[in-house]
Amino acid sequence: MSVARFHCPGELVASDVGSEYALPDAVAHHALRVLRLAVGDAIVLFTGTGGEFAATLTRADKREAVARIDAFDPVGRESDFAVTLVQGIAANDAMDHAVRRAVELGAAAIQPVLTTRSARVPDGERGEKRLAHWRQIVIAACEQCGRNLVPAVHDVVTLERWLAGRDAAATGLVLSPTADVAIASTPRPPHALDMLIGPEGGFTPDDMALAQRRGMVAVRLGPRVLRAETAALASLAAINALWGDFR
Repeated sequence: MSVARFHCPGELVASDVGSEYALPDAVAHHALRVLRLAVGDAIVLFTGTGGEFAATLTRADKREAVARIDAFDPVGRESDFAVTLVQGIAANDAMDHAVRRAVELGAAAIQPVLTTRSARVPDGERGEKRLAHWRQIVIAACEQCGRNLVPAVHDVVTLERWLAGRDAAATGLVLSPTADVAIASTPRPPHALDMLIGPEGGFTPDDMALAQRRGMVAVRLGPRVLRAETAALASLAAINALWGDFR
């Protein structure tokens, strides 16, 4: 059985080894009420800024859960090849799936963009809740897959605005089932990579033309048209196989 991992942002440092630490309320609830952990059980804590702490539950009651910090391990499980998934916003379940799998496949950051056919993000508080929801999915995925650096989920912007502001030094690829070039034929990007994926319904011709005018290179994965969330997963897996962790 794997040891449960919990994100505790910004509250632990390496010098805390040997001391006791009261788990945040949400973490304590998950550990005790959801996972049914008990005193003596081993857990792993990470702050999201690098490394992880081996710990043991020493107290668990209705008021709090306390763990002894046993050791710090600076282990990193990040890809050496930094990829930002630029995802045209899909409907709720599809977007959640794309975000979660992107974290598992090592994406360094996620940039949601509004395209002509993308799902809309509500304005105001409801939009902020949607963004917070995606960020919580990222944290949960890091807990599951062993990453100790939490990828950023950037604020939602329009495709045009993102293209205008993107780092010109980063290679940009845009997925298209009709592209002349296969992703496997693309030279290895020398630095960071932006991978642009369309929403449900894909890009309009105007979206694609705009992306290509701004330096994005159209590539295809194969002869079939993929769902938005499948395209994100398959693209990141292909990138890992060609240039990243899977080699």
